[in-house]
Amino acid sequence: MSKQLILALSKGRILDETLPLLADAGISPSEDLGASRKLLFDTNLDDVKLVILRATDVPTYVQLGAADIGVAGKDVLLEHGAEGLYEPLDLEIAACKLMTAGITGAEPARARRRVATKFVNVARRYYAVQGIQAEVIKLYGAMELAPLMNLADEIVDIVDTGNTLRANGMEPRELIAPISTRLVVNKAAMTMKHERLKPLIARLEQAVAARRECI
Repeated sequence: MSKQLILALSKGRILDETLPLLADAGISPSEDLGASRKLLFDTNLDDVKLVILRATDVPTYVQLGAADIGVAGKDVLLEHGAEGLYEPLDLEIAACKLMTAGITGAEPARARRRVATKFVNVARRYYAVQGIQAEVIKLYGAMELAPLMNLADEIVDIVDTGNTLRANGMEPRELIAPISTRLVVNKAAMTMKHERLKPLIARLEQAVAARRECI
């Protein structure tokens, strides 16, 4: 059994907000992540390494045991599925909403809709529960263009401020789920490496709680 704990971090906005939280928990990379092309980093803790991944890959690395523990957005977990994962802690960072959105003032079709999204599984489940027949089109970016170009009736996407929607003549409609960043743990690692994972999770719990008290 490896003596190292591998902590998988999501690139982008989540990484920018995760690093200060890790610092609050007494965990810091041994070098500047932004100045290196490396993807695997030592930390100030001898038994903890960091790996930097695409956000959508974090659950896979943790599920399959390549990483013991990871940081992933709830949107990714909802889309990917959480089989083989524990989700012990909401890190309360990178908060946003997963919503439907469409052209401002347009009346959504009641029975059948064409929906553009990268959250294909989430969208299918959501519209099925609503009793709406949905043709789901997978896109990887620029979701707002789909209704403007008559590719879709509405979209399912992450909404933060809503400014991008408004700038493109669109409005948020229905909330699918509030989103924040979660700590996920491989179920086998939680059993086999429990004595080393437990204090690491506790450090992060304390950091999150301390931040909450300061708000």
